[in-house]
Order: sequence, then structure tokens, then C-alpha cells
Amino acid sequence: MSLAQTFARTRADGRAALVGYLPGGFPTVEDSITAINTMIDSGCDAIEIGLPYSDPVMDGPAIQRAAETALAAGVRTADVLRIVEAVAGRVPILIMTYWNPIEKYGVEAFSRDFAAAGGAGLITPDLIPEEADDWLTASAEHDLDRVFLVAPSSTAERIAATVAVCSGFVYAQSVMGVTGARDHTSAVAPALVERTRKVTDLPIGVGVGVRNGEQAAEVAGYADAVIVGSAMVSCLHNGEDLAAGLRALSRLTTDLADGASKPRR
Repeated sequence: MSLAQTFARTRADGRAALVGYLPGGFPTVEDSITAINTMIDSGCDAIEIGLPYSDPVMDGPAIQRAAETALAAGVRTADVLRIVEAVAGRVPILIMTYWNPIEKYGVEAFSRDFAAAGGAGLITPDLIPEEADDWLTASAEHDLDRVFLVAPSSTAERIAATVAVCSGFVYAQSVMGVTGARDHTSAVAPALVERTRKVTDLPIGVGVGVRNGEQAAEVAGYADAVIVGSAMVSCLHNGEDLAAGLRALSRLTTDLADGASKPRR
């Protein structure tokens, strides 16, 4: 199923999509496959798999720690592609990645191999449209969605230029600085979404540190997708063992999915 099909379905249902994030290879390659399937079984409409990177400047402590665990175990890009292949076909699978590992792999080669694994598209937090010519060409050739980010600091001109090259959805990074679960959702997120809607008909997904169903319902009241990362990763960090972590992950995902299906407007 494509992102376009997924958002058409969730819009028809009158709800927001739930997009869950997990670093590839955390806790291990096989365990991350199990965890992603748990997330899908429990209500995720799409999945972001993080490509572990040694200098994750935008990631909060939970995601940084998970990426360090994966890298220390020897997880590399080829392993993440294997994870994509193992979970693809049920919901759209995206990779969220800093751009350096893609350049190292080769933009065309990565796009080819990612598409062959069943991937749907990339979320590229540190890539700007002006420097994305190779990616724009390769993504078009391999029918991959391009998800760029807008932020509260983005000017109207920057938002328009960004959404012009997006496909799938637009990622509204509504908190400046590093990611992470928070007690309260961002006060600037609704305004950022409103500004972005003025220049695009694409769905808009919001990442604001959501950690429970009540917050998911709040975000679902103004966005097309609720994006959750750190809270999901923390379930696996905090469990006594993998089984306990997976149970916590399932409970959290179910709660988030329920919240996303009951938007507070």
C-alpha cells in the first residue's frame, strides 16, 4: 500500500494516520523486525525506520541510545534494507535518515535497493531541496516518496519551496531542537500546519513528542498524521526483557491509534 492510498483511507475514516518510528537494528536486527510487526499489528498506519547514524544531531536521548546500540552491534545500511524487506507490504515503510549515509552508499544505488526491498520513501531531516538534485532524480526513477521537513522557523517562501518537491506527505517538525517525548504538545504546531496548508494539498504529519493517546487525539485535531518515535523506543529501553518491552509497545501503540482515531477539534 502506498502513502497516497493510506492517507486516502484514513481521511475517508475521518481520522489521522499513526506513523511509528523505530531505529533499524534496535534492539537487534531480528528484534526490530518483531517490534515493527508489533507496531503494525497494534495500529500503525505507516512505519519510519531510522537508519542508525553516528552523529544524530536532531535525535533525543532515547533514539540516540537506540542508534548507538545498533551501531555497536555492527548494524549497517544493508541490515536496515533487510529489515525493510522483512516488514514491507503491510503498510508503507519509510526510512528516516541523515543524508551522509545515503551519499556514502550512493544515491542511485540506495534508491534502487530500497525500492527493490519494498520501501515507500525517505524522510530526510538534514537535506534541503536546493541540495537534493540527485535524490529528486533517483526518487522519481524508482517511484519513491520524498518527505522533507518544515519547521516553526521556516519562512513562507521556504515552506513553499519545500512542499513543492515533497510527495507522500510533509513532515512538520513543530519543536525546535532535538526530538523526544514531552509532557505537553507543541503550542506552535497548529500554526505551522496552517501555514503549510496554505501552499499544499499534501497530507501533513506532525512530530511533537507525543507519548499517549490523549496527546495523539490533540494532534489529530489539526494534522493528517501523528508521528511518534521516542515514546515507542522507550518501551523497548525500559522493559525488563524483550517480551515485556513488546507488550508495552503494543499497549502504547493501541492507545495512540485510538487517540488518532478520535481527534479533539
